Amino acid sequence: MSDLDPAASRARPVREGVVLACVSLCTILVVGFVASINLAVPKLAESGLNPSSAQLLWIVDAYVVFFACLVIPAGAVGDRYGRKGVLLAGLLIFAVGAAVSAAATGVAMMLVGRAVTGVGAACVLPNGLAVLIHGTRPSRRSHAIAVWAAMTGVGGVVGNVGGGAILSAGSWRWLFVAIVLLATVCAIWAAVAAPRSERHDRDLNPRASLLLTFATLALLVGIIEGPEHGWGSAVVVGAFAASLGLFAAWAFTEMRARHPLLDPRLFRIGGLRAACLGMLVAFFGMFGLFYLNASLLQYGRGFSVFEAGLGVIPMVVAPVVASRYVPALVGRVGRPVVLGAAFVAIGAGLFGLATAIDGGYVWYAAWLVVIGVGMTLALPCLTMSIAAALPRAQAGVAGGLQSTTRELGSALGVAVIGTMATSNFIHRLPAGAHGTRTVADALAVTDPSRHGAVIDAYTAGAGAALKVVAVLVLVAGALVLTDMLWAQRRSRAATPVAEKIAEKVAK
Repeated sequence: MSDLDPAASRARPVREGVVLACVSLCTILVVGFVASINLAVPKLAESGLNPSSAQLLWIVDAYVVFFACLVIPAGAVGDRYGRKGVLLAGLLIFAVGAAVSAAATGVAMMLVGRAVTGVGAACVLPNGLAVLIHGTRPSRRSHAIAVWAAMTGVGGVVGNVGGGAILSAGSWRWLFVAIVLLATVCAIWAAVAAPRSERHDRDLNPRASLLLTFATLALLVGIIEGPEHGWGSAVVVGAFAASLGLFAAWAFTEMRARHPLLDPRLFRIGGLRAACLGMLVAFFGMFGLFYLNASLLQYGRGFSVFEAGLGVIPMVVAPVVASRYVPALVGRVGRPVVLGAAFVAIGAGLFGLATAIDGGYVWYAAWLVVIGVGMTLALPCLTMSIAAALPRAQAGVAGGLQSTTRELGSALGVAVIGTMATSNFIHRLPAGAHGTRTVADALAVTDPSRHGAVIDAYTAGAGAALKVVAVLVLVAGALVLTDMLWAQRRSRAATPVAEKIAEKVAK
């Protein structure tokens, strides 16, 4: 008897590789778009849109917020109405949003397009993983998940390189046009290659989805608007208070729901809680770096936009070469050891990168390799931990959970590091540039002889921000490991609780 899942029994085993390739490309597309927009930040700052420093952060984060907050509901929609159908719909929505951004005549229109694209991405990622799980034999599933997880890391680098190539050829609008074309190609491929899977009767809770989205938006408003309005201002304090209240309301709503999309009590499962926090921390560091890296290479080193895209290639070496060996390594030495090494590598790499901003590119590239090693170790390990913690009937929600924590980490990383870099930059600006908030504005109002001082102010501020993020990654990584080790020590007592909670969610 074939060991393919019943839902995938109509697909020939030889097609498993095609399904994996298709889902991997879809994953690279939606994850890479998070990274590629960072390369366009300098061009957007100089464009007719005339965005402020805070608006630049929102242009990056609008996509990620809707991506993060709707990915679990989108996974549930796929569970109920069909993973393949929701995957295809997501790719088409993704293309429409990119088209709106490409035609944007102002910041508001750009933000609408970015939000719509985020909704599409939320439909693509969890349902792509669910299609992969249900279309792969159990004997090959760990390998397929490891490859897929690696693609979430590789996607960031591919987004940098591909985005750099496109942007170097012309306007920032070309990037969005290229995304429209790629999303259309992915939709056609998925329509042909992706297998259908069984459906499950899942309740949808739009109220909880809206509460989570607005809670996250309020949190980011507080972080992003802090430097401009002041951390003690009514706007910022009110945003943080609203975020806290909305998160509490979300948790209350989900706990009262008969069939919650994401029962907060799931986080009582130590292994799941630690894995979700670990995913958030890893992407907090990586996408915080991506936000600054493009501008650092272009402003600080004089790289062209294409050279800046190529500048992160060293980071992809480890994922491409070693990701397939991570499951075996986890089996040999255990998850805590692998994750400990991962967080040390990511934190040390970020700190080292901050010290290499003014040095030769060789040292800069070496630290990128170190960060790549950390992400290679972390992503497959964390993804498998989350997938294993929930029943297979909840594959879409499991994929949504790990995607949510990853994208929330990305949004927070961009907001936090962007806010710190801007604050440090403003305080270091030379005379004549005070009152400006972006590098483009500062260069426009200062004498050319002072441009070097403006660039030095930016690189110094960015370096300080990177060091803070590196310390945050190391501290949070230590908390993740402590939680995971504690959960392992209590595994026998926790197993019945974990099974009971997962069973409640599966009903």
